[in-house]
Amino acid sequence: MKLYTQSIHFDADTKLLDFISKKTSKLDTFHDKILNGEVFLRIDNDSQQENKIVEIKINVPGHHFFAKEKAKTFEAATDEVVETLKNQIKKYKEKTKEH
Repeated sequence: MKLYTQSIHFDADTKLLDFISKKTSKLDTFHDKILNGEVFLRIDNDSQQENKIVEIKINVPGHHFFAKEKAKTFEAATDEVVETLKNQIKKYKEKTKEH
């Protein structure tokens, strides 16, 4: 899967980008026709501790999946987003099998 990553208003280090790439590559096991994905990393400017935002959009033929999470670290937010996307993909595949 080709992954496009954008860090908004900061520069993400390669360790974080590798972590995100590794986590999102696991989605290939749930849907074999994933075309590409877009990742947006942002830091919210509020005073809360949970100010790291990760948004991921996954494109498959005829459909796309989107998830957004906020956490204390980008790694934790990425874990939550990937889990949400995994559930969305499973639910979508169940629906398409019924039809």
